[in-house]
Amino acid sequence: MKIVIDTNLVASAIYFGGKPEKLIDLLINQRFDAYTNGVIIEEYDATVEKLKKDYPDKTEKFALPDIIAKMHQIEITAEVHVCRDPDDDKFIGCALDSKSKYIVSGDKDLLAVGKHEDVEIMTVGDFLSENFPDE
Repeated sequence: MKIVIDTNLVASAIYFGGKPEKLIDLLINQRFDAYTNGVIIEEYDATVEKLKKDYPDKTEKFALPDIIAKMHQIEITAEVHVCRDPDDDKFIGCALDSKSKYIVSGDKDLLAVGKHEDVEIMTVGDFLSENFPDE
């Protein structure tokens, strides 16, 4: 199964745990294939760096380079203009180019799209209950 993981879930997994931590644990254990690209990685990095400054006493549950190492990096060729926040179109483009079935996100602008072509956009809770109900 191929997915794209939004920045807010990567950052939440690193610093706050919960369902995003479970998602990243499944990624680390190669239970699905996740796809990303350079622009998304830059956003992951900027967000994690900001959280490091905002929460200096928090222990990271995962290291961002370890997460990225488990993802497939691709180049985006799809031009997408469907999100009310154009900055989120990169996730849909990545999903289309990687032929991913899902974008897993907590971002309201992405979730509002719901589905684009063959890509379903869903919360981490919905993704886990639909694909990993016994875990």
